[in-house]
Amino acid sequence: MPRFAYVNGRYLPHQEATTHIEDRGYQFADGVYEVMVLVKGNLIDLDQHLDRLDYSLGQLRIPAPLSRLALIHICREVIRLNRLHDAMVYIQVSRGIAPRLHCFNPGLRPVVVVTAYHVNQRQLMLSKASGVRVITKPDSRWARPDIKSISLLPNILGKQEAAEKGCYEAILYQADGTVTECNATNVWIVRADGALQTHPLAQCILGGITRHRIINLAQANHIAVEEKAFSLVELKAAKEVFLSASVSGITPVIQIDETVINSGLPGEISLKLMNLYMDYTGG
Repeated sequence: MPRFAYVNGRYLPHQEATTHIEDRGYQFADGVYEVMVLVKGNLIDLDQHLDRLDYSLGQLRIPAPLSRLALIHICREVIRLNRLHDAMVYIQVSRGIAPRLHCFNPGLRPVVVVTAYHVNQRQLMLSKASGVRVITKPDSRWARPDIKSISLLPNILGKQEAAEKGCYEAILYQADGTVTECNATNVWIVRADGALQTHPLAQCILGGITRHRIINLAQANHIAVEEKAFSLVELKAAKEVFLSASVSGITPVIQIDETVINSGLPGEISLKLMNLYMDYTGG
């Protein structure tokens, strides 16, 4: 069965779903996106994802193209057309179609694209439950990763570098050695005192929806959490390290560059949070 996508008011077979060559998303990466996970037919943390989409649109002065209810209906219809029960749902909004000029006309009509692909989050998490290896590299992204912009070239190059070294991700750090996040995930450490620590919300990181959920789950289960920046030195000396994202959930880290974490085993708190998160999503 062919996949279906939504493009500006039309549900189309995936191979026919196209936009104009002068779409500013294509020519300037002038747009934003949001990614949600569908678990057993439920869109996880839907309102929080749409809140973040609204934030990203507002920061780039792109008007909301649809009401929230209309966008939810479109997402659910794409899911239905593709007969999906577990999936990744992708929403993209560009500023619109116009001649290629750097300045934009505020009256442009945004272009909306929604796609969905089969992803089983539970299987994805369990496949990496034994832990992954990562590298570290300087954070070369633009100064506003808090906006979920479709301009992701540094992230792509960072992911590719990690893959070419046989690793899952690259943990990014600033010139002073402060760790921010990864190319597509937030990063956490478990300190020697058993407390969780992750970078506070700021313009230098994306406010992960799963990041927020993990904080709530940890606090509800009497695990201390501190939103505070940490250094590369603290990262590699941590008792445990794990990554989080909406589609991949929680991923334990067992090696960073040449440094082995927790004797090469996923940590107790990382695994506990993984199970708590799977319970929350119903996975």
